[in-house]
Amino acid sequence: MRRAVAIVEHAIGVGAEAAPSPAVSPPGWWSAYRADFARYREMRPGTTTLVLVLTEQGLWALLQYRAAAGIYRSRLFGPLKRAVLLGAGIAQKLIEMTTGISLPYRARIGPGLYIGHFGNIIVHEDAVIGDTCNISQGVTVGTSGRGSRRGAPVIGNRVYVATNAVVAGRIEVGDDSVVGANSLVTRDVPAGSTVLGVPALIVGHRGSAAYLVPHPGPIQH
Repeated sequence: MRRAVAIVEHAIGVGAEAAPSPAVSPPGWWSAYRADFARYREMRPGTTTLVLVLTEQGLWALLQYRAAAGIYRSRLFGPLKRAVLLGAGIAQKLIEMTTGISLPYRARIGPGLYIGHFGNIIVHEDAVIGDTCNISQGVTVGTSGRGSRRGAPVIGNRVYVATNAVVAGRIEVGDDSVVGANSLVTRDVPAGSTVLGVPALIVGHRGSAAYLVPHPGPIQH
């Protein structure tokens, strides 16, 4: 799971207070957004770039998030940074009203995120989401718990979160996992597992690979 966090930090730039490594030049917010766009091209084969830009609300939300997160983690002069972030916060609210997708710039989201459908998607500002993940409509990634257990989730790489799922609390969702539709996840999920239900229980160990590729199309009669 530390690898997921490291990948996210590398993709979106260094932390707010950390200095960049002289040996590694982080690709920055634009490269992360290009990776997002590449996932959309992969998941929507045959769809032109213009159609994706005009019709995929997830791309609108991701563009706003990537730019704002890049500013938040930059070394802009303090007063200027605060002023720009104020504008970014207003833009975020406009995106939320337009798309129903809330991606706060403090959240750490790795490259290649795919949001299959717009609407009622909330990610807490302290959450971490790894690279090449899929999030469906109605998903909440938020805080829960009491005392030392209160916090936001760390979601690994290549995780598929299905419709109306809730992932909450100071928990870790392992790489290559699947969270089934309408599930409530409040405990750690081992890598490669499929969880389902309220509360979510492990129902399989087949991983997420089959969920992270385009569907084969309608059934032929």
